[in-house]
Amino acid sequence: MLKEKLLYAGLNNKLKKIYGENKVERECKRYLDALENFMSLYGNRDVEIISVPGRSEIIGNHTDHNHGCVLAAAINLDIIAVVSKSLDPGGRKSNIRIKSEGFEPDDIVIDGEKNENLSPVEAEKFTSAAIIRGICNKFVDSGYEIGGFDAYTTSDILKGSGLSSSAAFEIIVGYILNHLYNDDKISPVEIAKIGQYAENNYFGKPCGLMDQTACSVGGFVAIDFQDPKEPVVEKLDYDLTKAGYSLCILSTGGSHADLNEEYAAITTEMKQAAKYFGKDTLREVAKKDFYADIAEIRKVCGDRAVLRAMHYFAENNRVKAGTEALKEGHLDIFLNAVNSSGNSSFKYLQNIYAAKLPSEQSISLALAVCEEYLSNKNAAYRVHGGGFAGTVQIFVPKKIVADFIAYIEVIFGVGSCLELSVREDGAMVIV
Repeated sequence: MLKEKLLYAGLNNKLKKIYGENKVERECKRYLDALENFMSLYGNRDVEIISVPGRSEIIGNHTDHNHGCVLAAAINLDIIAVVSKSLDPGGRKSNIRIKSEGFEPDDIVIDGEKNENLSPVEAEKFTSAAIIRGICNKFVDSGYEIGGFDAYTTSDILKGSGLSSSAAFEIIVGYILNHLYNDDKISPVEIAKIGQYAENNYFGKPCGLMDQTACSVGGFVAIDFQDPKEPVVEKLDYDLTKAGYSLCILSTGGSHADLNEEYAAITTEMKQAAKYFGKDTLREVAKKDFYADIAEIRKVCGDRAVLRAMHYFAENNRVKAGTEALKEGHLDIFLNAVNSSGNSSFKYLQNIYAAKLPSEQSISLALAVCEEYLSNKNAAYRVHGGGFAGTVQIFVPKKIVADFIAYIEVIFGVGSCLELSVREDGAMVIV
């Protein structure tokens, strides 16, 4: 029985690898609680537990929407699902039932043979039901099997932190269908594309593919979006923990409310600079041609568009430098690339605070105190994710991480700084 396996059968090594040695007891309890909740909903059944990590963007700030390069990593916060094939006797026509902790249950009627009930439903936009329906539709359109299942999910990926809780949910739905009905034959990258399709076309958010890919593939992952339909994905073999470093995420308490225009302006202005050359994205523009025409571009597009384009070209190179550094084991070069990314984001990309809210500069303050405390300590820090508010990413030597967290939490509050690690595995069956 699964409960006995969790308690007695030595899952410790697997859980230790995923979450870290000091979190095994907590995770065992989390798994057992999830199992109890599943059984209270669906009865005592043969089940499996599947895990999908969240992700952190490492380098590549606002490059993917102009078909650039990104370096990301899976982290040791995850969504887990206790799952079992549906007992519905209706054959291929069945239900997908998912109860996520803290949310209302989803119950989607599917028909894997006729593709009935899988068209977008307007009333479901911006809901998890839309994600489930969209993933099922893409599975069928791609020639894959779908079928009913019951699942209970719980997540410790902080919402609103830029760690991709929504992408992890998309991947766990796709992975369950892959595992239960397709003999695990669908690649992690293909599952990521299916998740992106559902988010774009059913949920209603025009996201890129970075989040889903990092969650699905795991580890450090370099992604080149020159052809966004067929991105080049390379998983990197680098153990940050063994190198003596922690990845910390600091929540500064800033709000993303009313910042949609600020985010949209970055994409718009970069593409305005590309349009000057008759192109859709900056990836299609030669860097030398851009620099040769800066005087005219600023007249047409404005100075901020020029600065943001400058960030784009340099950031692509930083992704490549950081990727090569990890492949060759040069941690100092990698950390320098992360710091350079943060510096460029502040000065050129300008996504650290909103120009319309100059008094609210939580990210600026966080970066300033990181610089004060971590100067000459072989650390790196940068804005995390979209910017303007929210979180800062910090690479801290393990030997000083406890003291650093104690220092930073005096300013931003107890529990504001999470010590994480890079998770080697993406979506996976735990037991």
